[in-house]
Amino acid sequence: MKKISYVFVMAVMLLTLPSCGRASAVQKNGKTLIYGSGDYTRINPAMDEHGEINGLLFDGLTAHNGDNEVIPSLAKCWKFEKKRCTYTFYLKEKVKWHDGEAFTAEDVKFTIEAIMDSENGSENRSDFEDVEEITVIDEHTVCFKLSAPNVAFLDYMAMPILPKHLLSGEDMQESAFFRNPVGTGPYKLESWDVGQAITLVRNEDYFKGEAKIERIVFKIVPEDSAKAVQLKSGELDLALLPPKDAQSFAGKEGYTCYQMKTSDYRGILFNFNNRYWAENRDIIPAVCYAIDRRAIIDAVLLGQGIAAYGPLQRNIFNNEMVEKYGYNPEKAKEILEKAGCTMGKDGFYVRENETVGFVISVAAGDQARIDIAQAAAQQLREAGINCTVDIPIKIDWEKQMAYLIGWGSPFDADDHTYKVFGTGKGANYSGYSNRFVDRYLVKARQSDDLEVRAKAYRQFQAELAKDPAFAFICYVDADYVGNSAIQGISTDTVLGHHGVGIFWNVTEWTFLN
Repeated sequence: MKKISYVFVMAVMLLTLPSCGRASAVQKNGKTLIYGSGDYTRINPAMDEHGEINGLLFDGLTAHNGDNEVIPSLAKCWKFEKKRCTYTFYLKEKVKWHDGEAFTAEDVKFTIEAIMDSENGSENRSDFEDVEEITVIDEHTVCFKLSAPNVAFLDYMAMPILPKHLLSGEDMQESAFFRNPVGTGPYKLESWDVGQAITLVRNEDYFKGEAKIERIVFKIVPEDSAKAVQLKSGELDLALLPPKDAQSFAGKEGYTCYQMKTSDYRGILFNFNNRYWAENRDIIPAVCYAIDRRAIIDAVLLGQGIAAYGPLQRNIFNNEMVEKYGYNPEKAKEILEKAGCTMGKDGFYVRENETVGFVISVAAGDQARIDIAQAAAQQLREAGINCTVDIPIKIDWEKQMAYLIGWGSPFDADDHTYKVFGTGKGANYSGYSNRFVDRYLVKARQSDDLEVRAKAYRQFQAELAKDPAFAFICYVDADYVGNSAIQGISTDTVLGHHGVGIFWNVTEWTFLN
């Protein structure tokens, strides 16, 4: 067992102090920030897409700035040869892993090949499916040859790079490394108290310059409501809250509220692997018309969000001319009755002796998502569709009927479209398949001509609206609440799924004395 440091023990002790003592701790030592986090069973950025902690521990060859533009990171520069469809990356020298070993091009090749290996089951695999060959030229130069153009490739090279010397020959799903990760990032793992806290200490040898805050504790607080309580008691310094909880901090001395725009949408995912949707796919538009999005935004999000009709509303390629499925219960009724549904005595439609209805599964802990699902289910019941909500202990992606999904990326339009809606892609959890959608997404991915891409994405969105994979509901704002002593948080950047991205400039954060 690793020896627990004195500083970590003191940090944990601070968590147990009364609110007056903890609330002033940040100002007194200016060293430790305690963030209210969801739980982690592993930290594995190559296999798992989401995780706010990833960017603190690891770096990619590229990164994104506050405007979500691609900038150099582990790579100091790169060259693209269009005729050969190759990218050559020139890596920064003298970069060290947290264990002191040198970072080299072999680590890059190892990481991307691990993601590309279908046996490893990475949900990021579709991002690199065009990579035909990776060649290490020397310790600080690596070349990628693509079988077809991928205009989003530089965005995807922000993928955190993993150390070959610690993972070669290891199981990329089960290795103990992912519970004791070693990266090149601005912070390194100090300790992991499972289910309680993950403590990071700054990397004094970080190649971009030492972070100003000494420690960041990811305190595990699975329930959103508990995060608000712990912010008030002083046990947390920063947390992402549902709008109802964040509202209670507005104007309160000692706290700063950050209402940040995101590309993060919510919707009902229809599981096409389930027999029900194979037989009732034609009534999905009725589901879409029966949802009053504005009412849900007002009641659940307190007006903080916009009605959703597609996956690219916060992207330059958004198509505003598609069918938006505005609230129209009469239209929903028309579609159901045209499909042969008749109203039963219990107020629900019946089709071929089977009640029209389904169950929406929702993950526990995300109260806003649960409330959105409950509100949508109530509206669907009022429209004659017997919809209920289930909060299972574990999500069964194969057998569930529907899921209150969340997706969205602030980066290139290819991200969170190609792998989410493309047939058989790594993040297509609905089993959705549409040959026209596939065609348009490939065309958009393979062209660097803005007009060609714009047309392809318009066509993609029009086809997706005609044959919905989801019933889109809303885009949610990210409501972060923090101790006012924290300085340097950027409010202008557009955040991603789950509000991920707030830590993009964490090395610049400080505490006000």
